[in-house]
Amino acid sequence: MPTAAPPRLFGFPLHVGSGFWLFMALITFIYAQDLGLGGALLFAILIAAFTLVHELGHAFAARATGARAEISLAFMVGYASFVPTRKLTRWEHVGISFAGPATQIAIGLGVYLAIGGPLWPIEDLTHIQFFVLWAGPMIGLFNLIPVLPFDGGNILEQAVGAVFPGHARRIMLWFSGAVSVAGLIAIAVYPRLHGFVIFIILPLLTVLQLASGGRAQARQTIGREAFARAEALAWATGDVSAFAGGHLPSPWFRAHQQLQSGQRDIARGVLLADFADASPVNWWPPDAAAKDDLRALVDVLPTPLPHGRPFSDFVLSGILLRIGDYETAARYAADAYTATRPPMLAVHVARAAAALGDYTTAAAWLQAAATSAPSEALRVAIEAAPEFGRMRNDPAFVQALTP
Repeated sequence: MPTAAPPRLFGFPLHVGSGFWLFMALITFIYAQDLGLGGALLFAILIAAFTLVHELGHAFAARATGARAEISLAFMVGYASFVPTRKLTRWEHVGISFAGPATQIAIGLGVYLAIGGPLWPIEDLTHIQFFVLWAGPMIGLFNLIPVLPFDGGNILEQAVGAVFPGHARRIMLWFSGAVSVAGLIAIAVYPRLHGFVIFIILPLLTVLQLASGGRAQARQTIGREAFARAEALAWATGDVSAFAGGHLPSPWFRAHQQLQSGQRDIARGVLLADFADASPVNWWPPDAAAKDDLRALVDVLPTPLPHGRPFSDFVLSGILLRIGDYETAARYAADAYTATRPPMLAVHVARAAAALGDYTTAAAWLQAAATSAPSEALRVAIEAAPEFGRMRNDPAFVQALTP
């Protein structure tokens, strides 16, 4: 059953997780004893509203660069994710990071003054003035603390990256962890700081999560790189000894071996067997193969071209693009997308259409991909595709990636 599309706010898809409502309930419960149920509920509502204002600031700034943005609200955090349609400068990244807290501070301060809050001295506040001051300007200012995951940390990471390219994230993780531990020590020594514990726990948990995720991603990346090298080595030398961990040479390489031996029917059988195979994929695409070798393998396939598991369809459509058979690639990828709707097959249709000069169709297929593709994966796929070269400055190209 298809998943319902999320609601939109100012054109941005808005995802509100159950954890966000749990966090609002937790705030209400924590402050109910001191503020009463009505006061605690109002405080939670204001935090929710200003969190949304904060993320809208990020989203509008991202949209101004041509990026496609969406907003998610989860337990203890909100975030605006975006996929650029071009490489952003460091200043643009800084601007997007700063726009969230700046919007929250500006609007929060405006509301605070509108309800009669004093600029100085800040004393004798009503409950509503206090709630607005904290939920708006104060939390916005705390978001500028220069540690991850706060926006100040993202801004500082851009500055560190300018000095130490490729090492900014690791440096910021160590720095953020050290500051968080120092904050916990300060809270233990000075009990009056207990109210700030959430601003210490959140970065500490984030640092631990990012460090753990970074190690897992590094292991996964190393595994993929070794797998790709093994496939490349097989095509270059015929040596398949580098495959390990249950991974095998691609069916395209095995079919190539048979074709080199004059076994055309066996080569076709190897490829067709892969399309019919429903087991998990344990091979790497033939990215290192020569175009002539791939063209010879496509020629042994029957007409119409076979379809099967989505990954195999994706690889064949990519091969058709590589060998320059754009019309066949467009038809094949479109048929495969209709059956299973993987977003990267929509990108292949768009690439083929762009190569044929049909930019309107290319933009439409990119829009289809953008509705379900992970932002980072879509960005990488678009940046790596040479067929989009003439479209990158076309407003229709940017619009296709903006829901």
